[in-house]
Amino acid sequence: MAENPTDNIKEFWAELPRTDEDYLGSIRDWKNVQISTDNETIWLKGFTEEQVLASELHQLPNFLLYELRDGLLFKKEALVPSKKMRAALLWMPIDKALRLTFPASNQNYFGISEKVQIRLKESDEEHSVIALISKIEDIKENIVTLPKFRLEKLEWTMVGDNALFLGTPLLSLPGKTYWTKDGHLLPSGFDFEFKNLSTFLQQKYNKESDGWLLWDENGRYLAIKKTDFRVLSASSFRLTEKSREWN
Repeated sequence: MAENPTDNIKEFWAELPRTDEDYLGSIRDWKNVQISTDNETIWLKGFTEEQVLASELHQLPNFLLYELRDGLLFKKEALVPSKKMRAALLWMPIDKALRLTFPASNQNYFGISEKVQIRLKESDEEHSVIALISKIEDIKENIVTLPKFRLEKLEWTMVGDNALFLGTPLLSLPGKTYWTKDGHLLPSGFDFEFKNLSTFLQQKYNKESDGWLLWDENGRYLAIKKTDFRVLSASSFRLTEKSREWN
């Protein structure tokens, strides 16, 4: 009698505390995954073997993965089951059931007490830079000496005591560079810990798509309207610098 190929298909389950629900945004688009809740626990099932190995899954805090065998849940490579399969759970596709929520955040510059609980991590991927933030005091002597054709390709705005330049090619000035992802400006060499959260953060904090979200390495952001930017010129820089000094 031929072996039934379905007998070799592994079924994976997972659990994590309901208090960590926000982190599931990183796998929300895995439409094959089913989700259910049981008191203080979130249950997940339906992972493919490729998804089981994915970094998005193993970066979830307090995450426990099981393999279902004969109605029992075994941790990876375990010979003894950890618990019985939960019964009477109501399952739904994760992309339909999951409602992403984020902590309240401030709309002020980096360093204010409330923070968005989003983490950035160092990335090995290289990205072209599109923005530069520099301290006014460090660059005010340089800007007015640069030729017009170098300046007019860029836009700029003030961010506290800093100038934020946007466009390419960027000026060779001291400061911190950024790359762009889904309307975010991220520090060079960094990316979101959960990459799939990028679009959901835009939906939450930039619904009208009328601005940029400028992030620092600690996961704090500043919302900047696109209308705040103006074409860079020596005269606009001088006028803004004088206005800043008067204030």
